[in-house]
Amino acid sequence: MRAHVTLHRLAEMKAQREPIVMVTAYDHATARIAERAEVDMVLVGDSGAQVVLGHASTAAVTVDEMLMLAAAVRRGIRSAFVVADVPFGSTEVSDEQAVATAVRFVKEAGADAVKLEGGGPARLARIRAIADAGVVVVGHVGLTPQTAVALGGLRAQGRTADSAERFAREALAVQDAGASVLVIEAVPAEVVDAVLPALHIPVIGIGAGRADGQVLVMHDLVGLTEGRTAVFVKRFADAGTVMADGVAAYAAEVRAGTFPAAEHGYSATPAAVAAARAALD
Repeated sequence: MRAHVTLHRLAEMKAQREPIVMVTAYDHATARIAERAEVDMVLVGDSGAQVVLGHASTAAVTVDEMLMLAAAVRRGIRSAFVVADVPFGSTEVSDEQAVATAVRFVKEAGADAVKLEGGGPARLARIRAIADAGVVVVGHVGLTPQTAVALGGLRAQGRTADSAERFAREALAVQDAGASVLVIEAVPAEVVDAVLPALHIPVIGIGAGRADGQVLVMHDLVGLTEGRTAVFVKRFADAGTVMADGVAAYAAEVRAGTFPAAEHGYSATPAAVAAARAALD
């Protein structure tokens, strides 16, 4: 059995330039798939609001919903490092609210770390407070979906001089505030490369060049997502088609009367059949 991936191990992987593999999972089944694939980190992303719960955006998901998803993932993971997104609205009010939310994810869901988006002054205070409380924090800069409206929508960051400068400042500030890992989303690789030498914590990219590791949404990479996906997504399987074909084949056999067949049932003794008939009398 593979040893549990710790924060120390992630730092070691960065130092040895060993790529870190991270993927999202939202329930026990996808967690088991991630575990079988021996990924290093599993993110219980608030993207589950859309891909699992059917919301229009990540902002709709609640703490209780995220705790349920994170706990299910934790039960399916034995070795990977589990990170849980804290949903929008659960850390914004105060440092005390942020610490209380983070502690719930550790105590109730068994998360190894929590992830906070953004690098503004208020977010830095929350990161600092949570880290000071003893909870491992994963930062997230660049495109931050929870507050994408303020960024002009779900679009790449760091493509202009002002945006690149803001990204660089936020990345360093999040590190200095106490984040132990940093996710960078949708930032040009050249801009990320310029900042990486100043980041001593592991950096996970998503649409942000190679960094120290990569993260993708499970449903995107295995082909369960319908419609258009982000430019940084690569589909590595077509599970959606396979599953739809399987369900269609099942439906066809039920309608044709060929399923279930005799081998899909249980046998009974003549006495059992007689007893059942006698009970009707």
